[in-house]
Amino acid sequence: MSLGVVMLVHSDFARAGQMVRHWAAGGCPVMIHVDSDVDTATFDWFVANLSDLDDVRFSTRHRCEWGMWGLVAATQDAAGQLLREFAHVDRVFLASGSCLPLRPISELRDFLDGCPQTDFIESATTADVPWTVGGLDRERFTLRFPFSWKRRRRLFDNYVKFQQAIGVKRKIPKGLVPHMGSQWWCLTRKTLTAILNDPKRRKYDRYFKRVWIPDESYFQTLVRKHATRIQSRSLTLSKFDFQGKPHIFYDDHAEILRRSGCFVARKIWPNAQVLFDSFPQATTPNGPTRPSTGTVDRIFGKAVERRTRGRPGLYMHSRYPNVKKANGISAAPFSVMHGFDALFPHFENWLAQQTDAQVHGHLFAKDKAQFADRSTVFRGALSDCARLRDYNAQGFLTNLLWTTRDRYQCFMFGPTDTPSIHWMLAHDTNARVWVISGAWSIPLFLSGRTAAETRAEAAHLQRCENKFLKALNAPQAHARIRISTLADFLDNPRDTLQVLVDQIAGHKARALSDLPEMADLGGLPAYLQELKNQGMHPFLTGDLSAEMHRNAAVNSEPRSYVVGHK
Repeated sequence: MSLGVVMLVHSDFARAGQMVRHWAAGGCPVMIHVDSDVDTATFDWFVANLSDLDDVRFSTRHRCEWGMWGLVAATQDAAGQLLREFAHVDRVFLASGSCLPLRPISELRDFLDGCPQTDFIESATTADVPWTVGGLDRERFTLRFPFSWKRRRRLFDNYVKFQQAIGVKRKIPKGLVPHMGSQWWCLTRKTLTAILNDPKRRKYDRYFKRVWIPDESYFQTLVRKHATRIQSRSLTLSKFDFQGKPHIFYDDHAEILRRSGCFVARKIWPNAQVLFDSFPQATTPNGPTRPSTGTVDRIFGKAVERRTRGRPGLYMHSRYPNVKKANGISAAPFSVMHGFDALFPHFENWLAQQTDAQVHGHLFAKDKAQFADRSTVFRGALSDCARLRDYNAQGFLTNLLWTTRDRYQCFMFGPTDTPSIHWMLAHDTNARVWVISGAWSIPLFLSGRTAAETRAEAAHLQRCENKFLKALNAPQAHARIRISTLADFLDNPRDTLQVLVDQIAGHKARALSDLPEMADLGGLPAYLQELKNQGMHPFLTGDLSAEMHRNAAVNSEPRSYVVGHK
C-alpha cells in the first residue's frame, strides 16, 4: 500500500518544510497547497527550499479563508493532482503545515494495510451530535452564507437574520444527507476518485459553496455516497475548546501526545521545540498499538469544564464567572446565623467551642467587619473597613471564603447589616442560613427604653428583616435555609441548636451537654404587647407567652425516650 499526503500550508513555512521532509522520508509523495494570500517571495523561497525532493509537488493556489469554499477547492485540486501524478498511491492523507506525526510512517502504513477498504473520516449527521457552536447546525445547510464570518461579521449576521425572517430554505441535493466532522481525513483512492469524478459534482459544488464551513461537511457528506466501509473518526488528533477553536499543543503536552497512540496531532505551536525533538517516535513503546484518545479526551474534557465552570468561588481576571454558568458563587460551605447573638450574648464563643469552626461576629456591620479575632486585617489582606467592604460586598465574602476554605466559616448577621449581600446569601448553594426572626426585639427590650421610645427603631428593624426574609423565601433561592420565629425557637431551642452544630461539625459533632447562656427575657412579652398598643405590630416575633422564656430552659434539657418495656 502506498500512502500520499495532501498538505495545506498558510504560515510557519520553516516548520511546514520540516514536516514535508518527514513525510517524504517515509516514502510518501506530498502535494502541497499554499494559500494564495501568501506573498510571492515567501512562496518562492518555500518552493526552492523543497526543490531537492522528487516526490514533492505544488498544486494550484486558492485563497483559503476560514469557513469559506476556498479550503474545499484547494483540497479538491491538490487531491486530484496527487492521484493523477502518482498512480501508485492507494491512500490519501489530508494534513496541514501545523500537523506533527507522532509515530513512524511505517506504523501508519501497517495500520492502514490492516483496513484495506476502510475510509477514515469523521462523519455524523447534525441531528445526532451537538458539536456545532454558534446556534447554526441544520441551518448551515438550508441558508446561504456568501459573506465571511471573520471579515464581515455584521453583514454575515444580518443576512442570516434576514433569511430566517423571510423563511429561506435551500433545497438539499437529492440523495445527499448532510454530515459533519473533522476536516482531516484519510481516504482510499477509490472513494476519493469517486467523489472527485462524481457526475453531479458541479451541482454538489454549487450547493456547498454557500454552505457555512463547507470543509467540515463536503467530504464528510459525499463519502457516505461512495465509500464501501467508513470508520467515523479522524486519524489526526485535534481537540477543540468550548468556542469551537482548536487547542494548540505546547511542549508540556508531550506526555499526553505520547499516551494517545495517535499517528498525527494538530495543532502544534511552531516554537514547541520539545515536541519537534520528541516526535515522531522511532518506535512505539510496547509495540504498535491502535490509536486511543480516551485519556486525552478525559483530560481535555476536564480542561473545558474548568474553563467554562471554573473552580467554585475563584474570581480572577482570566475568568470572571457568569452567574448562570458559574460553578458555585463561593468556594466552600459556610453558615450565617441571623438573630442568634441577640438571644445568646456569648453565642460566638460557644459555637466555636462546639464545632471548632471559625466564628466571626457581624462581618457586615455598619461600622466595620467584625473578624473572628477582631483584627483590622484578615487573611487575604481583607480590611475591616466598612467602606472598602461595601464597595463589593459579595467580592468581600467570596474572597474571605476562598482564603479560608481549609476551615469552616460562620458569621453573625442582623437586620442592620449591609443589605447588598442578601442576594448572595439566598442564592449561593454553599450558604446555610439560620434565622430567628424577631430577635431584633431583644436588644431593644434590654436597653431599658420604653416601647414608645423604641417604636420607630423597632419598625425600621422589622422592615429590614422582612426584606431579608423575602430574599430567602424567593423561588430562585438555592441556599439551605431554616427560618424560625422567636416564639417557635423558644419552644425548644436545644433541637435547633443540635441540628445547627451537627451541620457545621459533621462527623465530629457530639450531643450538646449545655446550651449557651440566654438573655433574660422576663417582661419581653409585655414589651411586645406595648409595641402593639403603640401601633407597631411585631409580627415576625411570633406569639410569645409570658411563660415561654422560662419554659425554654426546661425544654432545653436533654429529652428522655422510652426504648422498650415489658
